[in-house]
Amino acid sequence: MEKKYKLCVVGAGRWGMNHVKALNRLEALGAVIDKNKTVTDQIASDFPFCKTFSSLEDAFDYGFDGYIVSSPPITHFEIAKKIIKHKKPVLVEKPITLSLKDSMELNKLAKANGVNLMVGHLLLFHPAFVKIKELIEDNRIGEVQYVYSNRLNLGSFRNDENVLWSFAPHDISLFNYFFSEFPEEIISSGVDILQEGIHDTSITTFKYPNKKMGHIFVSWLHPFKEHRFIIIGSNGMLRFEDTGENKPLIFYDKTVDLSGSFPKSNLGSDKKIEYDDYMPLDAELKYFISKIDNGVIEIANGDSAVEVMKVLERAAKSLSREK
Repeated sequence: MEKKYKLCVVGAGRWGMNHVKALNRLEALGAVIDKNKTVTDQIASDFPFCKTFSSLEDAFDYGFDGYIVSSPPITHFEIAKKIIKHKKPVLVEKPITLSLKDSMELNKLAKANGVNLMVGHLLLFHPAFVKIKELIEDNRIGEVQYVYSNRLNLGSFRNDENVLWSFAPHDISLFNYFFSEFPEEIISSGVDILQEGIHDTSITTFKYPNKKMGHIFVSWLHPFKEHRFIIIGSNGMLRFEDTGENKPLIFYDKTVDLSGSFPKSNLGSDKKIEYDDYMPLDAELKYFISKIDNGVIEIANGDSAVEVMKVLERAAKSLSREK
């Protein structure tokens, strides 16, 4: 008989409630922790079998199989540290912490305690990006040469982190996933219009060995929502429109002929690439749950979280030097 796992969600804000609903779909919802009694009362009404608590310490006595930390980022480090010291698997939403030092400490602590630590780099589980990785590994576009991402929206403002920390971890995790190497140079620039010292918009450029390059454009001060991801390869190109109708993934059979004295473009056909249809959050949580009993986290583990934080912190330092 297949074992039924029960997980506890720490923090039932907007994204935390997505975890609650997803775990409910997976029949793995055990409890929710939130200081707001109105929130926990509503959860108790909507999910009568789900336990609710106002503090982490109250939940430890119930022996939940794992924890999801979806509280504000400023709280991630202390909460995750307590969970790891109780030797429980933990998935921490992005950014895993607000400093590289803290993320390295969590990763080291998890290894010392033999605990699985995972970070919520959700797009690594998105079916379109899983398909893109497959196409790259199958050499459909040749060598990856240039990647860019636009992640733009109006709203979701924060006062404890800027738009780089809020939006960019998703795309940095994808850049690390597709380039499979660390950038040699990171330059970020932006502007803080709404709140002094908290950037609303930033453009970050990444330079890799062998003239490879990428950029991430993020903004929460934009007239419309756009999530666009482009990959340029030596033998083809890919475009994914996460906010487009039916979320198309397009392969462009377009290359450049360098055999002559001047580059010449070869305009081939465009082809829509089919990919599986499933909810990335469900896939992420299924993966985390599947590793609870002595499984090794390979995707979005503590090591990859630290690598993302290294990039993010270098970008943040570049951004701060503008001031």
